[in-house]
Amino acid sequence: MGAAIVVAGRVLACARSHPPEVAGRWEFPGGKVEPGESEVAALVRECAEELGVRVEIGDRIGRDVRMGHGRSVLRVYLAQLVPGDQPQPLEHSEIRWLRPEELDSVPWLPADVPIVAALRPVLAGAPGTD
Repeated sequence: MGAAIVVAGRVLACARSHPPEVAGRWEFPGGKVEPGESEVAALVRECAEELGVRVEIGDRIGRDVRMGHGRSVLRVYLAQLVPGDQPQPLEHSEIRWLRPEELDSVPWLPADVPIVAALRPVLAGAPGTD
């Protein structure tokens, strides 16, 4: 699961710090759903663990993306920060807020690329982007 955290027409991107084969590649925060946990609960937990923030989860964005090894699927949901929370790179080497025209400025992990494409029109139409 992944969270596309959108604030004022920008989305939060996170640079992987490990494992070595993907270090420096960019992704949306998130992770695996634990047994007995809903997708939404997993994203809330993962965002707290990875970024130290509370999020409100919204609608799905993009399609299911089969992961490279073929055993799992990436699903990404739009998300908003709880007012007052500021993300910190607790498990990533770097985080950045990207505007629509900056989405191609980082090397995304292959599974996240289709989600980036689905986000472009969402970010372009977001309030506060003028």
